[in-house]
Amino acid sequence: MNLPDPPLLLVTDRRQAGRSLEEVIGPACAAGCRWISVREKDLPAAEQIALARALLPIARQWGARLTLHGTAEMARAAGVDGVHLAAGSDTAQARAIIGSGLLGASVHTIPEAAALAAPEVDYALAGPAYATASKPGYGPALGAAGIAAIARAGRVPVLAIGGIAVATVLELIQAGAGGIAVMGSVMRATGVATEAMRLLAALADAQARRPKPSAMS
Repeated sequence: MNLPDPPLLLVTDRRQAGRSLEEVIGPACAAGCRWISVREKDLPAAEQIALARALLPIARQWGARLTLHGTAEMARAAGVDGVHLAAGSDTAQARAIIGSGLLGASVHTIPEAAALAAPEVDYALAGPAYATASKPGYGPALGAAGIAAIARAGRVPVLAIGGIAVATVLELIQAGAGGIAVMGSVMRATGVATEAMRLLAALADAQARRPKPSAMS
């Protein structure tokens, strides 16, 4: 399955947001974000499902895809577009449950990345790329070199997550990341649309400057 375009994944955290998630997701989508994942794992499963269902109309309004950080069963119950799994999850079982939906998994090491393959898995989420205020002490930070190593080992597109700012998007894309995922920078932003547009512009610029593969002789 093709990833959403542009490949900017906005991961929710209502505890960091200074407003409701509806008031974050709406402006982010209006600014051009086309991929949201609900990550509210401290809530009971039923409340996560209900929250995802409540956000789905906003995503639909803008032609964005909405996924859920959790289990395939929860994603199917919520009626969203796919699921994002924790590292080490049973991806084959999840694929059997969600069918053709978007399926991704977190990775922190080269072996974890190398174990994922299409069509069972659509993408990997590698992090933390840098030290992150959203998950202090969670690491160690991979840096651009670590993201590059995981991207080389991966058999599916690798998105970088963790501590990503506008200034670091270019080096991550040049390192081989197929996209980026953000949480706190947008969740905490005073101007959600402005921050989303800045990230999207940086991503577009980085993609345009990425070296093209050499033609076969």
